[in-house]
Amino acid sequence: MQASSIEVVQSFMDAMKAFDLERTSALLADDVEYQNVPFPPHRGREATLRVLRGFMKSFNRFDVEIHNVAERDGVVLTERTDILASRFHELRFWVCGTFEIRDGKIALWRDRFDLATVAYQIATSPLRKLIGTITPRLEARG
Repeated sequence: MQASSIEVVQSFMDAMKAFDLERTSALLADDVEYQNVPFPPHRGREATLRVLRGFMKSFNRFDVEIHNVAERDGVVLTERTDILASRFHELRFWVCGTFEIRDGKIALWRDRFDLATVAYQIATSPLRKLIGTITPRLEARG
């Protein structure tokens, strides 16, 4: 029995959260198109995996909170918050994702988000993380 389109997307997100590139790759069509709008698309499984490897080297945590999900005729729309974290950054931003599922695999993955919000968080999160580590130590000194 083939998974529903929403189950394919959920499995994909679960594989991404686990940093499991083998499972992630298995859910992508050979000719997948992946795009973070407004940037140009990446075409093909290998090009997409190259981008994902870069994310996985830059961040040690990926999480996703799906707020809404809808599906019609193999197209899955997600409204979600993505969380990316590393030693110096913690980014939380709203994403609207479109996934086209073909034969149980993702043939199109297009995410839209506010680039200004992400850029602001990249610029300010190292300071926010530093303040977050100093504050408990200062409070402990009383």
